[in-house]
Amino acid sequence: MSTQTGIGYDSHRLTPGGPLVLGGVRMESEWGLEGHSDADVLTHAIIDALLGAAGLGDIGQQFPDTDETWRDADSVELLEAVAARLHDAGLAARHVDATLMLEAPKLGAHRDAMRERLAGALGLDPRHVNVKATTGEGVGFVGRGEGAAALAVATVEPLVAL
Repeated sequence: MSTQTGIGYDSHRLTPGGPLVLGGVRMESEWGLEGHSDADVLTHAIIDALLGAAGLGDIGQQFPDTDETWRDADSVELLEAVAARLHDAGLAARHVDATLMLEAPKLGAHRDAMRERLAGALGLDPRHVNVKATTGEGVGFVGRGEGAAALAVATVEPLVAL
């Protein structure tokens, strides 16, 4: 087995009152994301990218929203569980690149904290977890401020190659 790559996507609706958790970092905002778990779109996209790279299905198969076990779950804990499942499959995350799409708040001040939290969950140096942010420029559900979305690409390698 060689290096494998997967892609992940997630989106959630914004609702008044928070909390807003992105990349495992809770931030001040008058808006939060609605979901079964903490609705951390960034972490969810990364989870799907990793599961895809490993051929282990997707977040809905691993942590179904029909199971109350996952209600209000901390998505970084789910990411840690995925890292353990990768290990059990003889794989390890090598690199993650993700883009968060959200009108507000601005995320630059939180970027390093997100990278560190995500990298810690995966056992990676933060330089191997890249987080970018963009807006919808007034277009679509992101641009209208109705929700947030994230895209992620992840690379995994066999444990023996690390």
